[in-house]
Parts: sequence; C-alpha cells; structure tokens
Amino acid sequence: MKRADVIDLIRFHSEHDDVSFNNRAAAIAREFAASGEQELASYVMSLISATRTFIPQMEEDGSSRLVKETASDTPLPLPTPIANDIRGIVNAIAHKMGVNKFLFQGPPGTGKTESVRQLARILNRSLYSVDFNTLIDSKLGETQKNIAALFKEVNAAGRQAIVLFDEIDAVALDRINSNDVREMGRATSAVLKGLDTLADSVVLIATTNLFSCIDPALARRFDMVIDFDRYSHDDLVDVGMTVMHELTKGLDFIKNDARCFRKTLETSRSLPYPGELKNLIRTSIAFSDPSNQYDYLVRIFEALNGEPPSVGALQSRGFTVREMEVLTGVSRSTISRMMKGTEHE
Repeated sequence: MKRADVIDLIRFHSEHDDVSFNNRAAAIAREFAASGEQELASYVMSLISATRTFIPQMEEDGSSRLVKETASDTPLPLPTPIANDIRGIVNAIAHKMGVNKFLFQGPPGTGKTESVRQLARILNRSLYSVDFNTLIDSKLGETQKNIAALFKEVNAAGRQAIVLFDEIDAVALDRINSNDVREMGRATSAVLKGLDTLADSVVLIATTNLFSCIDPALARRFDMVIDFDRYSHDDLVDVGMTVMHELTKGLDFIKNDARCFRKTLETSRSLPYPGELKNLIRTSIAFSDPSNQYDYLVRIFEALNGEPPSVGALQSRGFTVREMEVLTGVSRSTISRMMKGTEHE
C-alpha cells in the first residue's frame, strides 16, 4: 500500500465520502491479492462489506447512473407546515414501515432540493442524485431499459442512502398530454414500474416544479406529496434574516444593520422565494461599494421595490430618521427639515 493511499483514506474518511473510501479500500485489497496476500485482501473486503455502505454499480464504461451529492448544514428556515412535514418524513423513515417515497412539489427556489440535503444530514445517510443524461436515449426503447437498470441500482442502495430524483418531470410528464405519447408513455411506464418495485429500505425523494404536468399515476405512487408553495410574507422575512446572518459572517466591508434590513423586507409589497431572495441578497452584498458600509441595503431596497429609496417613500413606510439617513445618504438634519415642511403643508 502506497503512502498516497493512506492519505486518501484519511481524507475520504474526514470528508465522510464513504463511496470514495470504499472504492480506494477495494483497490488496495486487489493490490494485496495481486501480490499474493490473499488473506489480507479478504480481510479488507470483509471490513468494507461490514459497513454496508452503498457503492453505485458501474456500467461497462465505468459510469454510474447515480451521482454522489453532499448533505447540507446550512440553516434552512421553513414555514411551520413544511417543517412539520419534513419532521414527519424523519419519523416515517425511523418507523421502518415502508413509507419511503416522497414527492416535493412547488415553484423553483422554494427549498425542495435543499430540504433533501438537510434530510441526508439529519438521517446521517449518503445522498445520491440521478443523472438523467444517462437515461434519455434517442433509440426506441433504450430510455425504458435505462430506467429499469436505474431502479436496480437504486434498490441496491439499502438503508444507507437517500436517492434524489431532482426534477422527475424530465422523464415522467403526463402521457396523455405529451406531444410524443408513445415514447413518453414508455419512459413514464418504466418509472411507474420502478416505483412499484422499490425496496422498502430505500428512501426515494423526487422534486418537481411542474406538478400539474406530471402523469397523475406518478403522483399516486408516492406515499406523500409535500407542497413547498406555502410561504407567507412573514416566513420570507424570516428566511431573509437568516440568509443575511449567514452571508455577513466575517465580512468587514459592510455594516449589518439588522433592524433596517428587516424593515426593508417587511415593508416590501412582495418577496421572492428563498432561492431568489438569497441570490438577491448575496449579489447586493457582492456589488456594494466598499466605501459605503450601507450600500448593500440601498441595493436590496431598490431590487425589491423597483426604485431607489427616497425620504418620502421611507417616511410613508415608517422608517426612522436614522434609517432614512442610512438608505438615502441625506443627513438627519436635512431629513428633519424636509419632514417638518411636509407636516406644515
């Protein structure tokens, strides 16, 4: 065994990359066997088998239909109804009663995929996603065969993995309304059959932005469909506050004014879903003028309201004189005179 093998094994272990760890260990075992140390090779392989960690099956070309993903430990504030559903999934898996197929549906940016990553962390399971590029084939019937082979690989995952079908509508749109009924029908039928034969020990979570377009028979195959389109305005304010807290950690070129930022969110007529909101906040911080520690707040206000902040608009929304100064750059004394002039009118 080479020194590099030892370093890689330690690195894979520290990164919780069980697949790479076991693959490297298996390669070491083969080296032992090739050098005549069969007993040692057998011992290494027995240790790998004892961990019962799923290793994706490889095709003849060395590829796999499953891609290793990373779990997430980033805070994800969810509305209470969705959070309760996520806790229900954790309970269902713990009870081991074969309730193991879940469909997350809702508009883009509502936290569907991120919630799957959080579940992988909570359940301490490896997370794999399906590479749909390996499934779709222009040859008649090949897509159906590929989907059947995929589910064989999924069923081999066992209790140590969560398998994510992100945007399952890519292979399972409505067979009746599809322009290519026959080919879409074959693909969808293969997915339905795969779900029917899914092993109870496997946790499969699918996501879709096109719930109204997927085949109704597909939706019925899932034990639970969770609607992620349940954010109130207050929920999105809480999301924004959490995102801002995480993004501003360790930044010294901005001044984190939580009160002014919250009021900006609260007084905006509408807020985007978490994914877009996070990107809006990140971009505003990244593009902010380093000579003005509050420039990011101005950018966020303008992005959410479609116009730069003005004293009149801020006053009508209940911002304090200090907050008006922060957002407009106008001095407090000038703002006070402007407000008194308005009152006299």
